[in-house]
Amino acid sequence: MIAENTQTQMRKGILEYCILSIISKGEIYASDIIGELKKAELLVVEGTLYPLLTRLKNNGLLSYSWKESTSGPPRKYYQITSEGTEVLQKLDITWKELVYAVETSLFGRK
Repeated sequence: MIAENTQTQMRKGILEYCILSIISKGEIYASDIIGELKKAELLVVEGTLYPLLTRLKNNGLLSYSWKESTSGPPRKYYQITSEGTEVLQKLDITWKELVYAVETSLFGRK
């Protein structure tokens, strides 16, 4: 049980980073974000993704636009903002520092 809780917290901690990184490659529809996360074996359900996207948008890191769909109602496509790009660059640095710290701690790498 303790390991599962720690694993869940670790995944939650990197989810925003992964989502910003995916969106930074170009505007994207929410179900495509889920698909990208699944390819990376980071399973996320819509009930987790949509509140996170809303929070990122409310924090000024994302914006969205509506686009007509040939297979149904209009779709909301997300884009990263300039502030989101700045945050992502800082998260990239933090990720590299964390990888170094973990690898050094676990494997004694220098």
